[in-house]
Amino acid sequence: MNIDRPLALLGGLTPGDFMRRHWQRKPLLVRQAIPGFRPSLSVDDIRRLVRREEVESRLVWRDGQGWHMKTGPFPRLPAARRPGWTVLAQSVDAHDDATAELLHRFRFISDARLDDAMISIASDGGGVGPHFDSYDVFLLQAHGRRRWRISAQRDLALREGLPLKILRRFEPEHDYVLEPGDMLYLPPHIAHDGIALGDGCMTISIGFRAPTMAALARGMLDAAGDQLMARIGESGGLYGASPLPGPALDATFTDRGVAAAGHPAQLPDSLLDAALAAVRKVRFDKALAARFLGLWLTEPSPAAWFEPGAQAPCLADAWPGRGALALDRCTRLMYRGKALYINGELAPQPAGAALRRLADERRLDCGGMRPPALAQRHMLDGWLAEGWLHYRPRD
Repeated sequence: MNIDRPLALLGGLTPGDFMRRHWQRKPLLVRQAIPGFRPSLSVDDIRRLVRREEVESRLVWRDGQGWHMKTGPFPRLPAARRPGWTVLAQSVDAHDDATAELLHRFRFISDARLDDAMISIASDGGGVGPHFDSYDVFLLQAHGRRRWRISAQRDLALREGLPLKILRRFEPEHDYVLEPGDMLYLPPHIAHDGIALGDGCMTISIGFRAPTMAALARGMLDAAGDQLMARIGESGGLYGASPLPGPALDATFTDRGVAAAGHPAQLPDSLLDAALAAVRKVRFDKALAARFLGLWLTEPSPAAWFEPGAQAPCLADAWPGRGALALDRCTRLMYRGKALYINGELAPQPAGAALRRLADERRLDCGGMRPPALAQRHMLDGWLAEGWLHYRPRD
């Protein structure tokens, strides 16, 4: 992607300009971000999607008794003419190729941050109440109209005793009505309330993952723990990957010359000091962070489903002279240096130029390129068999 080319998606801004001016800073309203936008899924398609057991979904409605929420699947939904309800389908990109392609329009933001596409449909007046998110989101109007009121208010206290996170006080500062193709970007902690205007409202929310510092710290500690267990001969690393080399900590604790214990129940300073000295030998460096993040961030969505490959060529026998290799919509592939991570695993082959191109572009044209090394082609054959990768012949 050319990050210096203006995009209609960003209201004429280049991706670089958007990241400098708006990302995690301030909202952006874009009229006709995708001119003439027609979603791949209809309102009826979403009604059918939320019937399925493997689709995470929620139904939210408000009546005279207050706010209510149920989790799916939903064999039946309220009638479209009944006002005030909305249903949300999570990770629709894991179920629909075209929605996954829509998500890829936003890859000027790192794949490490890109999360999923949630689609909501609502009857007149439907919404989930005034709230805020702890992550960035692009709200793309797909069908019908939705009114968005937003605020940069600092008071983010929530009402108690509700099944939803709804602001106790909401003081809107801006008011927009979005038509199909319009889009609103909101950084974290911007209060917002979206209300459907009329029946048949559909909104696509492109969300971004934002791990807590606690989650990052715990992951690093787990990865470091794998290193230590490997040194003392215990098998199995983070997500099954072989750990990176770690410090030699297999020596046992000694306290020769320690004084007799007058208070035997008191923890001795010598053991406390030894524990602190041991942990100081563990290296929390970028190599360890890359291993942890590469495996964690490529872990497939719980909604992911891979179909085993069929009728694919054997790349190890003969590299195709035409056609292309394309990642499955559910496949997550990232790299750092020579390390290649796919669907929660450390790939057995290094990230060469062709494999990095496959990761960045999510497809690899076979014609006119030098075939990868034989070992890499064997690996690609394995991905084809798993359904992580697909071969697209060219007529």
